[in-house]
Amino acid sequence: MFIGEFHHSLDDKGRLSIPAKFRATLAEGAVVTRGLDKTLFLYQKSEWEKLAGKIAALPLGQSDTRAFARLMLAGAMECEIDKAGRVVLPEYLRSYAALSKNVVITGLYDRLEIWDEDAWNTYATQTAQSGNDIAERLGSVI
Repeated sequence: MFIGEFHHSLDDKGRLSIPAKFRATLAEGAVVTRGLDKTLFLYQKSEWEKLAGKIAALPLGQSDTRAFARLMLAGAMECEIDKAGRVVLPEYLRSYAALSKNVVITGLYDRLEIWDEDAWNTYATQTAQSGNDIAERLGSVI
């Protein structure tokens, strides 16, 4: 399970240090792909395989499901954690998420999200301001 917020830096080669507490979970392989809200999603390989199967099963006859499948599947890349606990984020994914040197890694149960730090700060501020309204609409979840 992934939870928490971690601030890290990308190096000049596009390598990102994965928080130490998550490295063992990702040791058997990981997949990084385009996410929603201009983020990157990083999945444990077994979780990615479940999600990819669901996406591949979406109806091809609907343009929105084809677009979503292309976003998630065509953008995906397998990655390995090196001995220093880093993954390489390819340029096309760094560009998609507009990542600068400073990034935020957020743990969201079954995935990690990788955000540009400024984008995360803006999003977190906006979400905090509407958090009570969101909680009320969700009702019995909390």
